Amino acid sequence: MKPDGSKMEKIVSLCKRRGIVFPSSEIYGGLNSCYDYGPLGAELKRKVKNFWWQSMTQVHSNIVGLDSSILMHPKIWEASGHISNFTDPLVDCKKCKSRFRQDHLQSDTCPNCGAKDFTEARNFNLMFKTFMGPVENQGNEIFLRPETAQGIYVNYQNVLQSYRQKVPFGIAQIGKAFRNEITPGNFIFRTREFEQMEMQYFIHPSQDDESITRWKEIRFAWYEKLGISKENLRLHKHEGNELAHYAKEAYDIEYQFPFGWSELEGIHNRTDFDLQRHQKYSGKNLQYFDEQSKEKYIPYIIETSAGCDRSILCILSEAYTEEEDRVLMKFAPFIAPIQVAIMPLVKKDGLPDIADDLSKTLRKRHSIFRDDSGSIGRRYRRQDEVGTPFCITIDYESKEDHCVTLRERDSMEQIRIRIDDLENHLQEKLEFPLD
Repeated sequence: MKPDGSKMEKIVSLCKRRGIVFPSSEIYGGLNSCYDYGPLGAELKRKVKNFWWQSMTQVHSNIVGLDSSILMHPKIWEASGHISNFTDPLVDCKKCKSRFRQDHLQSDTCPNCGAKDFTEARNFNLMFKTFMGPVENQGNEIFLRPETAQGIYVNYQNVLQSYRQKVPFGIAQIGKAFRNEITPGNFIFRTREFEQMEMQYFIHPSQDDESITRWKEIRFAWYEKLGISKENLRLHKHEGNELAHYAKEAYDIEYQFPFGWSELEGIHNRTDFDLQRHQKYSGKNLQYFDEQSKEKYIPYIIETSAGCDRSILCILSEAYTEEEDRVLMKFAPFIAPIQVAIMPLVKKDGLPDIADDLSKTLRKRHSIFRDDSGSIGRRYRRQDEVGTPFCITIDYESKEDHCVTLRERDSMEQIRIRIDDLENHLQEKLEFPLD
């Protein structure tokens, strides 16, 4: 499939119009490649994070959660290699002054002005730097974390001791990270402030091949549960220069975005690189002692690292659908920002009272929206565009038979269902698929 720029433009427009994603600081002209999640976007993002969290911690008895600090001791970034290695090659076009990552240029010609006169490449460190304390000097330098993983590694022993874990076990974390990207873009795909959903799985070195195979399967299946079609997903193995210095083996789960195939999630065998480095730089013994075998060793780590914002863009791209007379977002029902819209046919004769009672009952478990204005057809189309999977219409017959009309988004099929049966019927369709 060829890249489809027009689809991307339509998604961005819908996100702005319907309160999913806004440009950040828009009344001041915006801030390049920074975005705010609106009411529907915040709800969608929260559900995706909750689904990831429960899929990783609730389902797996040996995986626990962590929420580490964004600001950490600067020596951590020396140990991890970010101070010396976390750089991109930067070049400037001498004619139009545009700036590019050298490895992203398709030729020796500037894509903006056509000139072939670039500056020499120079390394550009991607970490945001700030200062801690009242004095801005080199001794007070500190960094906004460029990834969440290091917060897990330096807490590895704290979790072991406080939660009495045994290898193999995992630590999961969702959190903000910051990278001063040279060429951010493609909407929320590559931004300077983003959210990661990471799990680091600590294992015996002899179990690495078996473990990475297992986590590739688990993580690939997670996207399918989100409603992402297999045809738009693929697994890419890192070869040669692609392989990071810390990795023995690495894979990307890629999605076919409107702009082409790109990474959603990385699954890496990081060996004992990170714990060895932190043991060396901190002077602390990070070996694991197996009480049963009496063996001491530094665990290997299998990493699953997903971009939350990229997952949201993947979901938006997959969901966006144009039909003859409507635009709809085919969100998986359990992550839809609005799961049920309640629509009294008229604003009188007791129908709003039934809608009030129904809203109060369903709101305890589901995301509810009350839509009272306009024709029923127009209301359906509004809800289709924001991806609401179910609409409930309350009419005059509802007062007599205590039934409502339940309309399904994708098929537009309508059924008559008793009000007393609604909660169980919807719960079955809207709960997380955690099995």
